[in-house]
Amino acid sequence: MNPLPTSLLQSLKSLPGSVWVLYAGTFINRLGTFVVPFLALYLVDRGYSATQAGFAVSAYGVGHLFASAIGGHLADTLGRRKTILISMAASAVTMLAFSQASHFGTMLVLAILAGLTTEVYRPASSALLTDLVDPSERVTAFAGYRIAINAGFGIGPAIAGWMAERNFTWLFVGDAITSLIFGLITFFALPAGLRLSEAQKIGWRESVRVIGRDTRFLRLLSASFLVGLIFMQMNTTFGLEVERHGHPKTVFGWVLSWNGILIVLCELPLTMWSRRFPTLWMMALGYLLCGLGFGMNALGGTTAVYLAAMTVFTFGEMISLPVGAAYVAELAPTELRGRYMGANGLTWASALIVGPSLGMALFAWSPNALWIASAACGIIAAGILADGARRAVFKP
Repeated sequence: MNPLPTSLLQSLKSLPGSVWVLYAGTFINRLGTFVVPFLALYLVDRGYSATQAGFAVSAYGVGHLFASAIGGHLADTLGRRKTILISMAASAVTMLAFSQASHFGTMLVLAILAGLTTEVYRPASSALLTDLVDPSERVTAFAGYRIAINAGFGIGPAIAGWMAERNFTWLFVGDAITSLIFGLITFFALPAGLRLSEAQKIGWRESVRVIGRDTRFLRLLSASFLVGLIFMQMNTTFGLEVERHGHPKTVFGWVLSWNGILIVLCELPLTMWSRRFPTLWMMALGYLLCGLGFGMNALGGTTAVYLAAMTVFTFGEMISLPVGAAYVAELAPTELRGRYMGANGLTWASALIVGPSLGMALFAWSPNALWIASAACGIIAAGILADGARRAVFKP
């Protein structure tokens, strides 16, 4: 194992060129993720109720749920690069079809397909990143990966907000085009990644059995689900909260962009600090801040409050998620990397199914109750991980 790089510059220089290609493709794809953040607002704008909008976002989560399981399996059996190619091509077709849908039932079906096709690449992409770097580089590599994602996210919502004020159809077209570009980058410039022999490939039953016995991984998944419920409010109830106080859609877009801007500017330096400490304690701290950040939305409806809340939330995100992704890679057996990544994604997809509908219902009853419940989820998730860290320290 290579020695741990001692500076941010050394860490970045140690990453292979293929990682930077993956970052570039991911950035372009994330830049064009226009539809999901504005899906709830799109449906409400077309005359559907907030509850129906929540169901549509949850339908996307159903597709994401299947995508995490299928994507992890395909990454370990079909291969990383082929899985990404299939995902990007299918996503582009689905988004173009979605732009023409007019019946709510059709929209629900297409939302499921969008969740499936758009997200099936994620386990393969994370597994490929793990294949390409040494264990000592993984925290930095995943932090860089998140920066590529959030650099796109920092620009994308602001563009999408401007487009949505004029014509929502352009959101679907732009989403499709950027997916195709990522597909072309994958085909021409990305390596295939780890190739498993037929003897190394593990079936569904055995992989489920291995994951089910990994108590450290299961503890992480349970905490991540609770925090995932908070994250899912960002693209659903948070937009309605901003509009509830009379702000235009552009304010929602800019506050979302602030999340991405902070990550681009601060995550790598913060990661160089956070990886010096035990992983589970850092994740517990980050999850706590995520909950407290969104809990701050109960303090008022001004732009300053929204920016402050997003700042606290984002620092929690930056502290917890890069080390968390590296922790999953560390726990995963080599032959199950894709499926461990898929199981981790499955947890977030489950939160995407439950979170929007639950959040919309709670928001309709009392917006402040939703934000207080978000804080409670962060506190409980932090407690689960802190207990895991304590058990690891005092394990006989």
